[in-house]
Amino acid sequence: MARVTASFITSAAGAGGFPKEELPEIAFVGRSNVGKSTLINSLVKATVARTSAAPGKTRLANFYRLHRDGDTPFFLVDLPGYGYARGGRETAAEFNLLADAYFNRAGREGFSPVRGALLLVDSRHPGLDADRRAWEWLESTGVEHAVLATKLDKLTRAERQRHLRELEAHHQGPVLPLSAVSGEGLDELWKLIASLLRRPPLPP
Repeated sequence: MARVTASFITSAAGAGGFPKEELPEIAFVGRSNVGKSTLINSLVKATVARTSAAPGKTRLANFYRLHRDGDTPFFLVDLPGYGYARGGRETAAEFNLLADAYFNRAGREGFSPVRGALLLVDSRHPGLDADRRAWEWLESTGVEHAVLATKLDKLTRAERQRHLRELEAHHQGPVLPLSAVSGEGLDELWKLIASLLRRPPLPP
């Protein structure tokens, strides 16, 4: 089994706080409380990301430096969750500003370090408008992207098959089912990340 080293690097409210180290990056995008932090900890088999049962806790872009034996070191970037109703327009505006700053660095810095964006959706709730809008927005960025269906362990077998079919229909392509609790799909996620890291950066 490949060994993974992982460490928290920084939290950033804007482009000025992003790390200066030139590493490829993979971004996690998803609704508040979809399980991004929990998935990060499960992926690296260590507690590096702070988790909370209350949605809307991640209001900054959190950068983690990951290195899996045999693969390229990279930053895994946990962007703030969207769609948290109590935060209202202020929370949405914070996400939009930070996400725009994150994905629109190509023109200012010569090229984008972002190799891919992974949209996390809750497998229990396929077809949410917020997830659909996020997917459409990711498609407009030009960055390679894919969909991860989290919390699979909370579904029955029948629900699992039905919900995954709905998700694939909504996002017009394959969806990677995952469970941070059982570990299902984590090996496939590492393979997906490795394939994204091999892609060239976006041109300026």
